Amino acid sequence: QVQLVESGGGLVQARGSLRLSCAASGGTFSSLAMGWFRQAAGKEREFVAAIRGSVGTSYYANSVKGRFTISRDNTKNTVFLQMNSLKPEDTAVYYCAADFQLHTLVFGLGPYWGQGTQVTVSS
Repeated sequence: QVQLVESGGGLVQARGSLRLSCAASGGTFSSLAMGWFRQAAGKEREFVAAIRGSVGTSYYANSVKGRFTISRDNTKNTVFLQMNSLKPEDTAVYYCAADFQLHTLVFGLGPYWGQGTQVTVSS
């Protein structure tokens, strides 16, 4: 069983930056594809970014490409989401997710999820 714990959310002004972290335990971290999703109030959860296990290839939603960067440290069992040039529309609860299969992860079908961390961007 894989446990995920997010941290790093908060309140930031537009055009500011935040760095989210997700610490994983209970599994072979380098074998896991890791991802970030978000859910704004009244909206469905959406894919933000994902990164493969050992190779580290990353994928992004068009809405965050060029502004967000996903990375991982397999020695610390942690995945990060660096968010720059934040916009009010980035306001959401951000969730960390993990799956052994990337193709199910990116569709939000992964079995492992964190509890979420709130990101609020003020205009």
